[in-house]
Amino acid sequence: MAKSSPEKLAYNTKYESSPAQVKKREERNRARALEMKAGKVKKGDNKEVDHIKMLDAGGKNVKKNLRVVPEKVNRSWRDEHGKQYGKNK
Repeated sequence: MAKSSPEKLAYNTKYESSPAQVKKREERNRARALEMKAGKVKKGDNKEVDHIKMLDAGGKNVKKNLRVVPEKVNRSWRDEHGKQYGKNK
């Protein structure tokens, strides 16, 4: 992992504490808690809860919009669909 500059660290801290980002993080945590309660994921299992329709696109935290996928699959999604996040791919 590359070292962060103090400026970048300050920016990230400010960004992550913005009300919009706090709300999104709460929604993601709530989704994982739902799947943990259902027994589909547990701490340290390298699985993540994915929203089929992204929260940014109007998706909701309901069971029919959630799925459990391996961490590698969930985190590689942006590499394949980068245009939605400003990448030139």
